Amino acid sequence: MQALRQEILPPSGVEFAACLKFTPSTLSDSGPSTSQSGRALFNVVVARSSLLRIFEVREEPAPISVQKEDERDRRASVRKGTEAVEGEVEMDASGEGFVNMGTSTGQNGMAQPATVNKFYLIREHRLHGTVTGMEAVRTVHSLEDELDRLLVSFKDAKIALLEWSDAIHDVLTVSIHTYERAPQLMALDSALFRTELRVDPLSRCAALSLPKDSLAILPFYQSQAELDLIEQETSQARDVPYSPSFVLDLANDVDKRIRNVIDFTFLPGFNNPTVAVLCQYQQTWTGRLKEYKDTVGLYIFTLDLVTNNYPVITAVEGLPYDCFSLTPCSTATGGVVILAGNSIVFVDQSSRRVILPVNGWLPRTSDVPAPALTSQEQQRDLQLEGSRFTFVDDKTFFVILKDGTVLPVELVLDGKTVSRLSMSDAIARTTIPAVVKRMENEHLFIGSIVGPSVLLKTAHVEEEIKDEDVEMSASPATVVAPTDAMDLDDDEDLYGPSSTTEQPSMNGTTNGVDSVKKRTVVRLSLCDAIPAYGPISDMAFGVARNGDRAVPELIAATGSGEMGGFHLFQRDMPTRSKRKLHAIGGGRGMWSLAVRQPMKVSGGTFERPANPYHAEKDSVIISTDANPAPGLSRIATRTAHSDITITTRIPGTTLGAGSFFQGTAILHILFNVTNVIRVLEPDGSERQSIKDMDNNKPRPKIKSCSICDAFVLIIREDDTIGLFIGEIEKGKIRRKDMSPMGDKTSRYIAGCFYTDTSGLFQTFLNEQAPAENVTSTLQGAMNAGSKSQWLVLVRPQGVVEIWTLPKLTLAFSTTLLATLDPVLTDSLDPPALSLPQDPPRKPQELDIDQITIAPLGESCPRPHLIVLLRSGQLAIYEAVATAPPAEPLPSTRSSTLLVKFVKVMSKAFDIHWQHTEEEQKSVLAEQKRISRLLLPFVTSPTPGQTFSGVFFTGDRPCWILSTDKGGVKLFPSGHNVVQAFTTSSLWESRGDFLLYSEEGPSLVEWMPDTQLDGHLPARSVPRSKSYSNVVYDASTSLIVAASSFQNRFASYDEDGNIVWEPDSPNISFPRCECSTLELITPDGWITMDGYEFAANEFVNCIASVPLETMSTESGMKDFIAVGTTINRGEDLAVKGAVYIFEIVEVVPDPSSKVKRWWRLKLLCRDDAKGPVSFLCGMNGYLVSSMGQKIFVRAFDLDERLVGVAFLDVGVYVTSLRAVKNLLVIGDAVKSVWFVAFQEDPYKLVILGKDPHYCCITRADLFFADGHLSIVTCDEEGIVRLHAYDPRDPESKSGQHLLRRTEFHGQTEYRSSLLIARRPKTGDPEIPQARLVCGSVDGSLSTLTYVDEAAFKRLHLLQGQLIRTVQHVAALNPKAFRMVRNEYVSRPLSKGILDGNLLATFEDLPIGRQNEVTRQIGTDRATVLKDWASLVGAW
Repeated sequence: MQALRQEILPPSGVEFAACLKFTPSTLSDSGPSTSQSGRALFNVVVARSSLLRIFEVREEPAPISVQKEDERDRRASVRKGTEAVEGEVEMDASGEGFVNMGTSTGQNGMAQPATVNKFYLIREHRLHGTVTGMEAVRTVHSLEDELDRLLVSFKDAKIALLEWSDAIHDVLTVSIHTYERAPQLMALDSALFRTELRVDPLSRCAALSLPKDSLAILPFYQSQAELDLIEQETSQARDVPYSPSFVLDLANDVDKRIRNVIDFTFLPGFNNPTVAVLCQYQQTWTGRLKEYKDTVGLYIFTLDLVTNNYPVITAVEGLPYDCFSLTPCSTATGGVVILAGNSIVFVDQSSRRVILPVNGWLPRTSDVPAPALTSQEQQRDLQLEGSRFTFVDDKTFFVILKDGTVLPVELVLDGKTVSRLSMSDAIARTTIPAVVKRMENEHLFIGSIVGPSVLLKTAHVEEEIKDEDVEMSASPATVVAPTDAMDLDDDEDLYGPSSTTEQPSMNGTTNGVDSVKKRTVVRLSLCDAIPAYGPISDMAFGVARNGDRAVPELIAATGSGEMGGFHLFQRDMPTRSKRKLHAIGGGRGMWSLAVRQPMKVSGGTFERPANPYHAEKDSVIISTDANPAPGLSRIATRTAHSDITITTRIPGTTLGAGSFFQGTAILHILFNVTNVIRVLEPDGSERQSIKDMDNNKPRPKIKSCSICDAFVLIIREDDTIGLFIGEIEKGKIRRKDMSPMGDKTSRYIAGCFYTDTSGLFQTFLNEQAPAENVTSTLQGAMNAGSKSQWLVLVRPQGVVEIWTLPKLTLAFSTTLLATLDPVLTDSLDPPALSLPQDPPRKPQELDIDQITIAPLGESCPRPHLIVLLRSGQLAIYEAVATAPPAEPLPSTRSSTLLVKFVKVMSKAFDIHWQHTEEEQKSVLAEQKRISRLLLPFVTSPTPGQTFSGVFFTGDRPCWILSTDKGGVKLFPSGHNVVQAFTTSSLWESRGDFLLYSEEGPSLVEWMPDTQLDGHLPARSVPRSKSYSNVVYDASTSLIVAASSFQNRFASYDEDGNIVWEPDSPNISFPRCECSTLELITPDGWITMDGYEFAANEFVNCIASVPLETMSTESGMKDFIAVGTTINRGEDLAVKGAVYIFEIVEVVPDPSSKVKRWWRLKLLCRDDAKGPVSFLCGMNGYLVSSMGQKIFVRAFDLDERLVGVAFLDVGVYVTSLRAVKNLLVIGDAVKSVWFVAFQEDPYKLVILGKDPHYCCITRADLFFADGHLSIVTCDEEGIVRLHAYDPRDPESKSGQHLLRRTEFHGQTEYRSSLLIARRPKTGDPEIPQARLVCGSVDGSLSTLTYVDEAAFKRLHLLQGQLIRTVQHVAALNPKAFRMVRNEYVSRPLSKGILDGNLLATFEDLPIGRQNEVTRQIGTDRATVLKDWASLVGAW
């Protein structure tokens, strides 16, 4: 069997981050690329698994209008979790944390306006490698452009050096350094090793840790002088910024005591690069502390890159065995700080150690002398495992515990030496940390792999000390800032660290006599967050109701701890219908317009333009239908009772309508025998009518038009155009002279207007060109200051031109759009010729069918060029400002537009056109014609949140949107066809749309609380706890989930006496996992009922299983089966149990206002001698695992389980899947077994098993078109296809399952769902299987069957893409997916296609697509059709 594996959702969260000045916009003297909305401060580059994202942090003025609502909405979009720590207060609306900071006075005493810092996504890449480290580095070339470079390390021991290229507006790979052939990586256990990347503070070199205690050192040149020296020595020019790298074996080259490296870092302030290494020469563990304790050592040595000499300058041994991380101090104090599980250790360069215990375990596990503790410190009981820390200034660092608590620790100095460490109370609660990075301008970035990542601001504020504050202890106190009047909920400020750490002056010895009246306080405040949901622990498909419509929804249990909860994913944009509007029709088009009565001002009709942000509500709807011939147009308004009344009916088909003359008139384009351009009064009566005639002969019908206040463009079916201009003084329109654009008979195939409000479209004038006569209108003069208007035209040969209005001068010309090149720049050509051809030109496959420039975005929309080719290829380009040209413009051009267009998305739709002319001309074809239009819209689903986007109508309707942190996204609308679309505020809502779909005309709105940052529309349900299992009960539409949390664990002897308990307040009980069962209704996510297990019992699996019962007519009913593990400590074997629950309906509480209420009823509990690790249903029986055995049981009399068959299998069953009477068993050691169950007599028969050992996390049956495979995933993330084929001699008559394909998925998945897929071509009786897999890194992937012919084409295409396309960071996609197999001569790589790699084919320019497909003997249309039929979520 062949399959396609594609990532629907990329990995979620942030595991690695780098804060740097990467893009030119972050430089203070930035050029034209600075955004209009604010100043770019720096970039944050984040990575998780194979996803790399580049964000820009911009400082913007705080929103003034509805400021508090805006802030609340912005917070609401961030995941909530925990209650505030004591002393935490709400933040003010500007996000700065404190009231008095928002109005801090500058140097001149003027109050500065409040600002907010926000993330904006610039670029996103799915890499063909797993990222293991990221650092900023400055090379020789940074001296020229002042920008940092990015160094990224990968799992297979590679380092890539990346830089930003302005020419392609994307990252560019400078070099890749690979160490995968180094002898250190040839060891068998090297797959378990994780490489780490560190960079010298002065960017003199970078180091990558390798197995066998080695470092790969990559030196960088620091100056041009070094480069010149190399050129003289080697007599060859060096344009690369690095010298040859080498591998340093620490034990042989530096010191033989450096073994088992834990962590390493570069130290600042040395003449040569200096490395501190934390290592454990003699390894130990908790059960061996009597023999070996304090086994960790710290070694500081210098790298002399010239003489290859590495002297050790400091060696400290005897550190606690549980040290796990180190960070260098600043040059002011020197030394390093080491984090251990029970203590924090400071070591200076003279080997002095200062230790701070954080709980009572340190003296019991270590002989390191600890200082005397105060009574308050003796109560402290913290666990530092999993925590991260970073310095915020020279003397203070923040430790962020694994639950997100922020603890400030200060280095207390005595003279110039550190005398002790002082920790104050928790000041805030933030996200669960995976990485913490500090940016020099007072920002902290905390990345999380289980929830949102946050950007915090650390401000050093001096404040006066009141008299009663003077006598304070020497440890930093916590100061609570005054609470703002903002009324946030308790959990709204989860990320809002808000109280302060105080640093007493004069070395902390302030006393009442000579006290300094000021102190410096570090204040934390939240700036912004990058949303994420973390790992997917389990998932189930449920049915959601979008209004009246039931749609499938993927319910995923995500996150961890306080960040836990559910995420609900839908394939299509979730919308609900508010009302049906059959009266207005609209099958050929709908336009909802805001029109108002004009005011007479001194004789002329004139009205001040309305504020675009507080635009008036719509008042008129114009709709048109093709029936009855020759079409019918209606003008409708709304009456007081919110009913629609049709005021005017006009025979003829409306081709376009828009508000005109500042919204005081309607411009209406109608076809009824002939084309008519009409100006209507607000009430629908006609003011002016121009017939489109050529010497009394009607011109061909208008096929498309564009209306932009003061200008009208029509394009007729013979590809000629007409241009009209409105004269506001007369309230009439007239034809506009088009002579600058060429001959009157010139042909154009598409065109549109664009009104630029962003200020990005700026022209650069040619000094030598003759100036034109300026034809100005009152309208033009009024609009001149605020916005500029442009005309975009496409000529038949593929030339796209942008003309200025109202002067009609050519500002931009390109031929590259027709081939969808990645970057479009002005070719500086004169206006192209496009005279009529004889015979008339026929439409081509690659003609541009639709083109529009529209703003896309959320808080600051940017112009995007969206184009649709007749072949169904849609491309979206972002407009990016460019610098003025260096050479003078040619004399044929008077100006150029200082903009280039960069492709950000490309998508191929499978579209069928009516090809023959007879088909197109027939009356039936006119009825069936589908209009595929790109319609811009602006909507405000909630107050303070506005989206600008484009809707694509037709038979593949979709929403094109862009969000601040998600970039451009394309979501299907969920309709089969949408004939007409318009936004409408006629019903007082700014979030309404009018759609004419297969259900007729209706008013729809987006579902509330939908998050659009991801690749699927999602809804977040925070629950402040994590769930290990989730199942959907179809009969009651309820969710049963097992929540997981940590409980205190105690051991008891036979008499029930506790074996051990803590003997002091800073010693704690051990923790163990514990579960509860919850019955949740998706309506409001209320927990209706639950079941608490024992304190040492946790749930392994939940399944909704159909079992025999006497309570229903059919004799079968769905029950909830639960398998658990009972943990009894390390010296007793674990046990387990099987529970059978029934969901029963009970009488609801009258006070709860809920119509129906349900409870969990325990029917049966069956104890097991081992853990019940997995359950599933099979033919009305329950299949359960118990340790090494599989049991098949019947449910007898609704009260007990009776065993009917059993089978001894492997060591620990990890997966059970049944289809009919076939069972697939996955084992933690013995791989996968294929078993059949027979009922007469009861028996489990082994059909085949995998002869090789492997740890399976999930095994599934995968079938389509009469083929069957077994799909497995192991703990390394390798996906395998196994075949059961008794006729193959290798299978030993079917006893052995045959490994057909191995594909490296890189991350394991432990939850998978089998769903039906019905391909569009043909309707098989048995649908194909499609597998949806949720991974531990948060990615969601699918496995889809591919038929043989399409597979051969796509497999050849994949080979071409590997060889001919430049991949980001120069990675090798083939090696990334290849699996090393000792049993076969060559890898089993054929059989699963890599969707991430094949997706790059869509993004290639058309010329490259043709070139690549020609080499494999096919054409691009066939390949794109294959691809379009396979992609999609489910």
